[in-house]
Amino acid sequence: MASDQTFVDFIVDQIENAGEITAKKMFGEYALYSGEKLFGLICDNKLFIKPTQVGRAFIGDVVEAPPYPGAKPSFLIEEKVEDRTWLSELVRISVAELPLPKPKKKK
Repeated sequence: MASDQTFVDFIVDQIENAGEITAKKMFGEYALYSGEKLFGLICDNKLFIKPTQVGRAFIGDVVEAPPYPGAKPSFLIEEKVEDRTWLSELVRISVAELPLPKPKKKK
């Protein structure tokens, strides 16, 4: 089941205080970026954030699940998606810990 654009827009709006956030459509679902860094996914109208040590400590009681079959588990954020301040802080600290993407090789 693909995610709704309305839900994607809601999530991007909720985390607008975490910097420049963009959502890119991929295979009917969405990848979330802060600048160049991929930090999360929206799949089946659920928010998944890449796991980091600081994110785990910030969340406390973490729920992990794969965003799609065969994927590595990510933090599943359900109950706190309406808390704009909390969600923005989670994204901000998680993005700070994630590495920059590796440069693409030229053909």
